[in-house]
Amino acid sequence: MDVSGLVATGGAFVALLVLFLVLRTLWRVAEPNEAMIISGLGTRGRGEQFGEDSLGFKIVTGKGALVLPGFQTARRLSLDTRSSEIAVSCVTNQGIPVRVQGVVIYKVGDDFVSIANAARRFLDQQDAMDTRIHSVFAGHLRSIIGALTVEELIRDRERLTAEVRSSSATEMSKLGLVVDSLQIQEIDDASGYIANLGKPYAAAVAAAARIAEAQRDQEATEAEQIAAANKASAWRDSQIKQSSYQAEIDQVSARTRQAGPLADATARQEVVVAETKAANLEADLAEQRLQSQVRKPADAKAYETRTLADAERDAQIARAQAQARETELRAAADATKVKIAAQAEAEATRARGEATATATKATGEAQATASRAQGLAEADAAKAKGLAEAEAIKARAAALAENQEAVVAQELAENWPAIVAAGAQAFANVDHMVVLNGADGVSELFTKALSLGGAGFGLARQLMDMLHTQTPETPVDGFGELANRS
Repeated sequence: MDVSGLVATGGAFVALLVLFLVLRTLWRVAEPNEAMIISGLGTRGRGEQFGEDSLGFKIVTGKGALVLPGFQTARRLSLDTRSSEIAVSCVTNQGIPVRVQGVVIYKVGDDFVSIANAARRFLDQQDAMDTRIHSVFAGHLRSIIGALTVEELIRDRERLTAEVRSSSATEMSKLGLVVDSLQIQEIDDASGYIANLGKPYAAAVAAAARIAEAQRDQEATEAEQIAAANKASAWRDSQIKQSSYQAEIDQVSARTRQAGPLADATARQEVVVAETKAANLEADLAEQRLQSQVRKPADAKAYETRTLADAERDAQIARAQAQARETELRAAADATKVKIAAQAEAEATRARGEATATATKATGEAQATASRAQGLAEADAAKAKGLAEAEAIKARAAALAENQEAVVAQELAENWPAIVAAGAQAFANVDHMVVLNGADGVSELFTKALSLGGAGFGLARQLMDMLHTQTPETPVDGFGELANRS
């Protein structure tokens, strides 16, 4: 090969090398975990895959593309998984404030629509995705938790997660993001509501544990006592058998060693019987000691434990029932008190009105009745007085007509003291009186004084005779005035 051929070959190789280096410089390759966004000259009209006329940029994933410096720009959008912690203070349907902590694992969607939406929003501020995600999920968590109770939050977290993901799906799609996982890590409340929810269950578990522990302790104690009793029984049987064997050995030995008198053998036999009885008594004593010192105290301890457990359980039940009953009775008593007070006030008001009306009516009627009765009484009294005076006048007139002397005598008898007093007035102004003829003179003096009465009697008879022809009323009155004057 000549020199010109070598030069041509070298030049072609250099040209190819330069072309490769240029293409290597202009060729950009998108990594599997990123999308390359190319914008600039020649990238418009490439939105057919979206059903659009143009996106204004080109999306490249998993392959390379030629980028012309100065005419086109290539930027990369990460498709890696991201995580954002969420801490939201919410209020439940019951009005209880809670604080929910969770984590959202998300990424830019793998489809071109999601990549295009994410590129428009986060291409130059990919670090702001966490803030946007926190804002979106915080709002949806507050909205959903506001319709749930604390019990539903605790027992059905899957429902809360599903509802949050479902409600945020539209917004996440607009942002070009997809949620890989949403986990509610912790739910706290400052009021202690959640802690109080667990207390009944914890108390029930603690009570069950105490009951189980007491039962196991009782069973262990009973097993220990049974083992101790069996041990004492075995020891007793062993002692009895040993004593019996020893008695037999002693009896045989005595028979073998001694061929002496029967009395000696009989005495030895009685000794053996006595020792056997003593051994039996010792065994019985050991059994009684075991009963009194081991089994009975153990039974008493087990009974005490069981009784205390039953008493504690019954006391708790009774306290709960008493508190419920007390609350019910207090509410009923308050309601009854208010009702009775209202009824009593109404009855008192009505009774006061009725009593006032009745008292006014009764007072008027009583006054009218009293006035009427007083008038009738005065009329009856005047009438009776007139009738009595008329009857008296009539009776005196009749008496005068029948026996004038008797009537005059009666009038004189009735007025005799006045007549005598009038006669004695003659001696009223006498300071010293001298009687010349002693007792006869005094008698004569009183006789003259009394004769005035006799003269009055005669005068009365003359007046009666003179007034015989007049009406009965006038003589009587005149005679009375005359008698009074006398």
